[in-house]
Amino acid sequence: MNLLDLVISPAYAQAAGQPAPGGFGMSLLFPVLLIGVMYFLMIRPQMKRAKEHKAMLEKLSRGDEVITNGGIAGTVSDIGDNFVSVEIADNVRIRVQKGAIASVLPKGTLKAS
Repeated sequence: MNLLDLVISPAYAQAAGQPAPGGFGMSLLFPVLLIGVMYFLMIRPQMKRAKEHKAMLEKLSRGDEVITNGGIAGTVSDIGDNFVSVEIADNVRIRVQKGAIASVLPKGTLKAS
């Protein structure tokens, strides 16, 4: 017995002809389980958020109060196919992409602040 054997246990070769414990089915079970967990914890919620964001953009109309991804708050003044004009002050309008609209605020939010 070597002093190193107390710290690190020695590895012995497996006898020839004996299958590995668990076999082929157990070696495939872990990756399949891992992919399933990743789908339910990461992919599915992201797809749900994207679907809700798309529905919010489709319901967007003139007069809605919105916040962009950059944090700019304003009122929608014009809607195109890809761009939205947002009035951020009196007679100050900016054009942003539809996808840059982060959320629609409740009516009267901008007037109160």
